[in-house]
Amino acid sequence: MQEKDFTTYEYKTVAVKAKDQSKAMDMYEAFGWEITAVTSGAIAGVTLSLKRDRKIKHKQELSKLERQAEDLTATINGLERSKTLGGNIFSYIFGVIATLILGGGMCLVMLIENSVPALIGGIVLGIIGIVLCSVNYVIYKNVVTKKTKQVLPVIDQTEEKLSNVLENGNGLLNADLI
Repeated sequence: MQEKDFTTYEYKTVAVKAKDQSKAMDMYEAFGWEITAVTSGAIAGVTLSLKRDRKIKHKQELSKLERQAEDLTATINGLERSKTLGGNIFSYIFGVIATLILGGGMCLVMLIENSVPALIGGIVLGIIGIVLCSVNYVIYKNVVTKKTKQVLPVIDQTEEKLSNVLENGNGLLNADLI
């Protein structure tokens, strides 16, 4: 009787953002995973279905490198988010304060009738509120630019580490083929 060549696989599903889909596919392929399906997931996300041979050589080393790559990818994503986080928080708080000042000026004008000082004070407060609202975006862009300059070298270093880990994983896979 003829023996059949039977291969057992291990399976894994990974949820990633749609913009990171190609990076994730490249990353997992470097560790011996084969993409079996890509399905649209939650808001702006996709789910990758992966499989690889259970008896793959250097499985422990590949799994260790895979965890390192996942950690480095999470670090890169966190650093990318940190570029705008401080600017967003400042912008929201500053915008609320500016809007309250603008609203205070409106209240002075509308609630205190027949009073010229309240009218003038309300108009001044309103103009100050409008100016603060207008300046908010400029301040936000400056904060984001400053933070980006700080974080960009760290992101580049982390991406270089990730590249080295992926090359090591791919090297382990190719060592078996030669």
